[in-house]
Amino acid sequence: MRSQASRLRRPAVAGLWCVLLLGCAAPQPTTSPSPVPPGTTTPTASPTPSSPAPSGPGEPRVLAGRLDVPWDLAPLEDGSVLLTLRDRAQVLLLEPGREPSVVATIDEVVAAAEGGLLGIALSPGFADDRLVYLYYTAADDNRIVRYRYDDGGLSDPEVVLDGIPKANNHNGGRLRFGPDGRLYIGTGDAGQEGTSQDTGSLGGKILRVTADGGVPADNPFGNEVWSYGHRNVQGLGWDADGRMFASEFGQSSWDELNLITPGANYGWPEAEGESDDPDFTNPLLTWPTADASPSGIAVTPDGTVLVAGLRGERLWLSRWDGKGMTEPEVYFDGEGRLRAVELVGDELWVLTNNTWRGDPRPDDDRLLAIQAP
Repeated sequence: MRSQASRLRRPAVAGLWCVLLLGCAAPQPTTSPSPVPPGTTTPTASPTPSSPAPSGPGEPRVLAGRLDVPWDLAPLEDGSVLLTLRDRAQVLLLEPGREPSVVATIDEVVAAAEGGLLGIALSPGFADDRLVYLYYTAADDNRIVRYRYDDGGLSDPEVVLDGIPKANNHNGGRLRFGPDGRLYIGTGDAGQEGTSQDTGSLGGKILRVTADGGVPADNPFGNEVWSYGHRNVQGLGWDADGRMFASEFGQSSWDELNLITPGANYGWPEAEGESDDPDFTNPLLTWPTADASPSGIAVTPDGTVLVAGLRGERLWLSRWDGKGMTEPEVYFDGEGRLRAVELVGDELWVLTNNTWRGDPRPDDDRLLAIQAP
């Protein structure tokens, strides 16, 4: 399922977008603004609160601000981070103590409603191969395209997988490499509910492919499909024992956290939440849709799962106890809608999503750091 690789534009200047610098240790003076596109505001510096106490998340440390509809992030080993802006089709590079830069604008992105530039993942061998994977909505489909990150830009685009159904909503979009080195992809049903039960369709699934987009020999259906019966998967993660967790948007009743096994059917559209049908795998956890609308997740080695809630505007925490998950508790809230969460060392990096369907503050959206549990 390959097609002609997409084009991109490399930025001519750095610091085009309104982002606060990472790693600020003290209040900084306001500097002369760099040129910015019409309709944006100039960056402002901000003091960074002291590090939170180890006993809890504490006050958030601001890593970046004034982000326009951010979607996903990929931390780099040097403390910087690559971050996607959904509607602007931009990949940003945020480096400690340096001006932010626009790594690339992806020309083929067609941003509409929930579609656009979505997930990002680094190759497991990124230190040597410098490969970056992007999930985005194009003119006719959702697709995964691989790039080489070099000299502050993205080059050599190659389509890894295309033909994922697209729509104004239910586009999925999360990419993560598993402990087996395979690329896992969360997709949505694109509003076509029947595709979720069709193992020949890429919609409403978790997909698993090789780094080059090939089908692993041990996939359960002989194609890219790893699990099915999903509505809109947006969070993927593993613990140290290889258990795979995924978050999923419900329709109007129940959102889900699922334990993923190959070939399993998670019930949509026949089931939302728990079901008595033995053919369906029930979720580990459910929430009313008003309390969660789960997007990204972070999983610690011991099986603690942090779930970023959009409509719920909080970070949920639950722990694997050997048989299932503990009762969810609110670990962090007060920052509005949360799109993504990533475990980085002993911190959680949390991406807000108030510039889309939210109530943005003057410095939204922001990338925040809090103490990990």
